[in-house]
Amino acid sequence: MNPKTIAQITDLLHESIIPNTNLTLQQLGKVKSIEMISDDCFVSIELGFHAKSDLLLYQNFFKNTVSSIVDYKVVIKIVSQVDSQGVQSNLAPIKNVKNIIAIASGKGGVGKSTTAANLALALHQDGARVGILDADIYGPSQPLIFGIDDEKPSSNDGKTMNPLNAFGVQIMSIGFLIDAKQPMVWRGPMVTSALNQLLKQTLWNDLDYLIVDMPPGTGDIQLTLSQQVPVSGAVIITTPQDIALLDARKGLEMFRKVSIPILGVVENMSTYICSNCEHEESIFGDGGGINLADEFDIDLLCNVPLDMSIRVQTDDGTPSLEAEPDGEHAKRYKQGARKMAIALALKKKDYSQYFPNIVVEET
Repeated sequence: MNPKTIAQITDLLHESIIPNTNLTLQQLGKVKSIEMISDDCFVSIELGFHAKSDLLLYQNFFKNTVSSIVDYKVVIKIVSQVDSQGVQSNLAPIKNVKNIIAIASGKGGVGKSTTAANLALALHQDGARVGILDADIYGPSQPLIFGIDDEKPSSNDGKTMNPLNAFGVQIMSIGFLIDAKQPMVWRGPMVTSALNQLLKQTLWNDLDYLIVDMPPGTGDIQLTLSQQVPVSGAVIITTPQDIALLDARKGLEMFRKVSIPILGVVENMSTYICSNCEHEESIFGDGGGINLADEFDIDLLCNVPLDMSIRVQTDDGTPSLEAEPDGEHAKRYKQGARKMAIALALKKKDYSQYFPNIVVEET
């Protein structure tokens, strides 16, 4: 195969629209190599996000694309490489964590923690290395959601902690360190200090994504956390109800004020599905999530119905992605996680780790 043909294949692949994304390979990855071995054309493609569940779909798509201009047998290899994206300019990335994604809501009671857990599991099931930090110091939920509320993290040196693991996801929460029956009567500075310790003194193991389940609201604590935690992007959880949307707008504005990109919106409890007759009804309103996304020019990542099974699975310590990985709710969470990962892959990359430190010394 001559260099001209290789260049034609590369250009064609880079310009091809990846299925279900409306984006080109050049936007979301690259052609790593094209080789001829005997009579076979081997093409290696790198994606900026994990896509284990769609691997066969993508292989067939790229194979057909190359086969349209060559007569050789085409073999496609797809790998994923998640890069560290840019964070707030005054903050350094966390060791062994490529990207931190804040999951936030303007108010409580919208299903933020449940959504955070299922998004984390969806990313993991797609092939990513994922952790989740429960930053809701006053009301930690992740230990219960993941069914490990009676476990404690270990320490190798008395100074750092090893995250717990459930369903392949690394987890840290203040709930592992306190009596669950005792209220956290702490003021803002103590909460901020506790979060920083949980984040920076946990020995995270080579994460592509660290999902941070933020406390609800947009007050002093949330703003301080947004300014001190190096966040690559944020996702806002809301319900279609007008009062929830009002507070969700405040959350969006808060992140924009601290220069954190918004990756999208998840509309939770979008409809109610009756467990007896399966009738679906918009009891909290209709179209709120998509209207909010359009207003701020961001994506609606997914909408999830109000369904008893989600509540039961969460209370039982087996989130929907683990309890019913092929169920309808799992499909929606997977859709949201994939769109979230793609939105992050489109952001400006962080190259600070590749530059040497500049030190000025007197001579």
